[in-house]
Amino acid sequence: MKAPSFWSRDRDAPGLLSTALLPLSALWRLAGSVRRKRATPRHVSVPVICVGNLTAGGTGKSPMVAALQVRLAGQGVAVHVVSRGYGGRIAGPHRVDDQKDRFEDVGDEPLMLAANGPVWVARDRVAGAQAAIAAGAELILLDDGFQNPALHKDASILMVDAGAGFGNGRVIPAGPLREPVQAGLARADLAVILGPERDRQTCHANWPELSGIAATGAELIPMRTGLPLDGEDVMAFAGIGRPQKFFDTLRQMGANLIATHAFADHQPFPPAILRRLIRESREASAVLVTTEKDAVRLPPSLRTEILTVLVRLEPEDWSAIDALIAKVMGDRN
Repeated sequence: MKAPSFWSRDRDAPGLLSTALLPLSALWRLAGSVRRKRATPRHVSVPVICVGNLTAGGTGKSPMVAALQVRLAGQGVAVHVVSRGYGGRIAGPHRVDDQKDRFEDVGDEPLMLAANGPVWVARDRVAGAQAAIAAGAELILLDDGFQNPALHKDASILMVDAGAGFGNGRVIPAGPLREPVQAGLARADLAVILGPERDRQTCHANWPELSGIAATGAELIPMRTGLPLDGEDVMAFAGIGRPQKFFDTLRQMGANLIATHAFADHQPFPPAILRRLIRESREASAVLVTTEKDAVRLPPSLRTEILTVLVRLEPEDWSAIDALIAKVMGDRN
């Protein structure tokens, strides 16, 4: 579903609808608190690093996991990802095969991440971690699951979208937060603020709570594709947490965006809609583009008609992340 517009309002003026929903937010907060207090997190035999967030919607978790997959594998660490497999039918534990599995079975993000290394989908995170360890994992990256207390986390990295911050600062359904900001930051080890430097500075100014946690910045950097977009007429569509981020990236690449189409996060694309987009792009003599995450949800027969724009997450400084990983690995040795 798409986030309600009032979720992104200023925290000092959240609006009447948000205020009317505060009693339900209180129930959400209570349920989460009780769940965490009653749980006894299970320890497993290898380090677990969680990449999560405090808000509903996209904040760059999967790009961060992908960056960590590549970096850790390059250091010789047998790293496996465990994901709930949001939107997929398989309960797991199931090791994702990016050549055979479909997004309807395992979810779009696990399918995308499987191109970088071993990925498991498991609604039971503990069972997923145990399956990964049995298959040789030396370190587990937990994609999302920061609010899930079932599996012990040796460290947690929180992703924060610099442009969105924490929305209106209220908990679901009155706002986008899965839990209060202070409570979430208190359990995390590092915050990665994703966005341009100017947006990161604004985010820190609007949310001074971030000063209480170690933080570093990062940006999504477009990768080279077969067709340069600089000066090209482009029609773009995306079904991610914040499609506007993708559209902004295309503009930064020099594309002339003649039309944009935003869909709900994880939304399947019926062939009729895709054929309409292809027809419209042809009539406009424009390149039709989408994200890597969306591309795995395209029917194979139509993928050649749509350009996938690849991006990678690049921290401004890896040292804080590397130090956290080294500490976790050292504590377990």
